[in-house]
Amino acid sequence: MTATPFVIHWLRRDLRLFDNSALYRALESGYPVQLVFIFDRQILDQLEDKNDRRLSFIHQALNEIAKVAQSNGGSLATYYGQPAKIWEELGADEQLKGVFANRDYEPYARQRDSEIIAQLKMKNIPFQHFKDHVVHEAHEVLKDDGKPYTIFTPYSRKWKAHLQNEALQSRPSESLLHKLRPSEPQAIIPLEQMGFKAVQFDFPSKEVRDSLIRDYQEKRNFPALPATSRLGVHLRFGTISIRALAIRAQQLNETFLNELIWRDFYQMILWHFPHAAKSAFKPAYNHITWRNNAAEFEKWCQGQTGYPIVDAGMRELLATGFMHNRVRMIVASFLAKHLLIDWRWGEAWFARYLLDFDLASNNGGWQWAAGSGCDAAPYFRVFSPQEQTKKFDARAEYIRRWVPEFDSLSYAKPIVDHKIARDRALATYGYALKKLPLT
Repeated sequence: MTATPFVIHWLRRDLRLFDNSALYRALESGYPVQLVFIFDRQILDQLEDKNDRRLSFIHQALNEIAKVAQSNGGSLATYYGQPAKIWEELGADEQLKGVFANRDYEPYARQRDSEIIAQLKMKNIPFQHFKDHVVHEAHEVLKDDGKPYTIFTPYSRKWKAHLQNEALQSRPSESLLHKLRPSEPQAIIPLEQMGFKAVQFDFPSKEVRDSLIRDYQEKRNFPALPATSRLGVHLRFGTISIRALAIRAQQLNETFLNELIWRDFYQMILWHFPHAAKSAFKPAYNHITWRNNAAEFEKWCQGQTGYPIVDAGMRELLATGFMHNRVRMIVASFLAKHLLIDWRWGEAWFARYLLDFDLASNNGGWQWAAGSGCDAAPYFRVFSPQEQTKKFDARAEYIRRWVPEFDSLSYAKPIVDHKIARDRALATYGYALKKLPLT
């Protein structure tokens, strides 16, 4: 390569070359742009499964990016290792004039970025951050007194009131790709080289029918219907634009838009209340005495609880990396309240298998179900799996899809009686929260 000044766009949770905030700014910088992605060992070394579907999804997305970059005369350079060490090497290039990246709000990412920013600053290499993963960032939607919201409904009202055209305006990076740094094509590091296996998997499509968004409110709670977008994995890794999706939701269905606002809400909560990543958002809930029965947890994980709607959801997760949103609430409530197993056990299981795993949303959803989160279901609300089935899968179509032995004598017996479990949960929660004596 010629010794020509250039800048880097560091791809992280924004795996696309269109409507990409940081890439757009990099391409407008006046310098040629080199695309970089780092397979972060700090993250990868913690993965329990060597055939993690999410890694295959990332690899597939990177190959698509590399092809587009190549067709525009540029390339995507991939690295594997500790980010700080890799940036030490990249920063040694005297022609590097800046780094552009979109903000990542998770605790580890914030720590990692602050260290790399300081590292590059010592070499006089500026590191510029941009908003891309959310519509509104943590400090953009606050109460009138400047404090963060902890209740969704008033937050969502303020979120919508603050929605200006600029927030949803496209960053047309795709129109400037001719400004990529001229370079020879580079192969993406094979997963096998990093100790993982490539998974052949039919990943959810990025395309969403307008009719699905329009009908979302009426059909979203019925797991047997193909009525949810399954865009979670694309939003998680940024293969679609949150801005473009929010515009469509704004035009077609407010309920769908509210789901996107929940996403911003949980990102905001994790930013302002980082303790929620590892403990109860409401500290009083840290006093709950969990049963944590390992055998019962294993039955929950494998979909063998004897509660059909719960078992269907858990088997769907294992088979596909997806679980219907309504069913996520049912299985989470069942674990935390019927079995009195620490919600963090369930959160970790979801983190291991969900294609669309996102720390803020996963944590927020689990704490909602356990009653310990912000704007959560009250501790005395215990979902009845039978009633949930009557409401949302009355013909057991979803159940039979994932629990084929449902109608046979071979199906597992319930591991706990609903009434006994409910009474036990109310007593345990009530005692921990000093609402009731433990009898």
